[in-house]
Amino acid sequence: MMSFLLSLTRSPSRLIACLTTATALLLIAMPTPEGIPPNALTGAALCLLAIGLYATAVIPEYLTALVFFTLAMILGTADANVVFSGFHSAAYWLVFGGLVVGVAVQKTGLGLRIATSITSRLAQSYTQTVIGIALVGIALAFVMPSTMGRVVLLVPIVLALCESLGYEKGTPERSGLILAMACGTWMPANSVLPANVPNMVLVGVSENLFGVTFNYGEYLLMHMPVNGILKLALIIGLILVIFRSTGRTQAAPTSEEDVKPLSRDGRRLVIILGITFAFWTTDFIHHISPAWIAMAAAMVCLWSGIGLIDGDDIKARFNFPSTIYVAGILSLGALLVETGAGDIAGEWLLAHITFSKDTPFMSFVSMVGLGTAANIATTAPSVPAVIAPLAADIAASSGLPLKTVLMSQVIAYSTVILPYQVPPLIVAMQLGGIPIKDGAKMTVALAAVSLLILVPLNYLWWSWLGLMQ
Repeated sequence: MMSFLLSLTRSPSRLIACLTTATALLLIAMPTPEGIPPNALTGAALCLLAIGLYATAVIPEYLTALVFFTLAMILGTADANVVFSGFHSAAYWLVFGGLVVGVAVQKTGLGLRIATSITSRLAQSYTQTVIGIALVGIALAFVMPSTMGRVVLLVPIVLALCESLGYEKGTPERSGLILAMACGTWMPANSVLPANVPNMVLVGVSENLFGVTFNYGEYLLMHMPVNGILKLALIIGLILVIFRSTGRTQAAPTSEEDVKPLSRDGRRLVIILGITFAFWTTDFIHHISPAWIAMAAAMVCLWSGIGLIDGDDIKARFNFPSTIYVAGILSLGALLVETGAGDIAGEWLLAHITFSKDTPFMSFVSMVGLGTAANIATTAPSVPAVIAPLAADIAASSGLPLKTVLMSQVIAYSTVILPYQVPPLIVAMQLGGIPIKDGAKMTVALAAVSLLILVPLNYLWWSWLGLMQ
């Protein structure tokens, strides 16, 4: 017993995991206080348990998801359709389809061909490669509305690029390039209205509850200068500092002359991906979910008459544990909302955060802090569903316009403390083989700098726009 306790003191991750697990068990054992929904404590306990295990990675992430599913059903926390909602979420099937397409990209050599084209233009140095990949991530946000879709499209390409440049698994350069793509695809893209799920949830809640609507240009003006461009610059800078090149000789970029001509299967895949991308970028016309477009592409890749990949390829290369992990992350937010635990957390935070009409800056900071705290407790996609209904009360207490209060949530859910809060970030790390600790280093540092520098700058920018009065 003593040796176990000593091992905890030497391993902060294990200590945190034990503390969160013990707290979760205590919440499960407690009787439900009067006025609290029957399953709220259990829902909060299971989410705390999962978050503690996800954040510390003391057991494999897919195993944490299985523990979450199993306990939720045994304890009767919610119906099966809620507990396993991640599996019938469109985001899950978008990941599934993207993984299948990723296998085809690797097998046909298309990933290497694309990587070769990139290296011949922007891989003259590690710094230049990081900048180029981060810019590609944000650029796609303007034409491809699904963050998860962008991630599963780019990960195989970045991995092929790493192989081409000689950045092996476990090297800081490989972690840096994957995280530059993942962070560049998620955080700054919150500045583009249709570019991710939380934005759409926020817009829907704002219109349904308060009759407040946002158009594309207005939203872009409010968020892109600070939360988009400056955050992208921060991401690039922090990647270069945290995952600085080790100084090893970078492998000479493979020239196009050194690569075999693209096979017939590769050319077929180009056509499939071209059609897929065309449907993704025109979803505002046909209204087909990106998930079903990805699944259609996966089905074509698997079709026996086409023969891009087969069952053996799926067995050998398909990362099935990642799909369980993603389903667990997606189900976590649904369980919080269904049991009422998310509402209780939001109301408790609101009761303990001070807003004043005399100090608009402090009220602004408090709003961002409220959303950031909710982000930790419920994950980014659930923040608008939990905090937006409180916007009218916050506006009355702070004296700030309702629209400003609603838009402050964008800053909050784009401030990511730990990777588990953002499913696309987790997917990128899983597909890229990036350890949780590397992702946590990046998100903690980026969140700290964002809160210290970007939040005050955002206040000044919104003041100049006349949004703080």
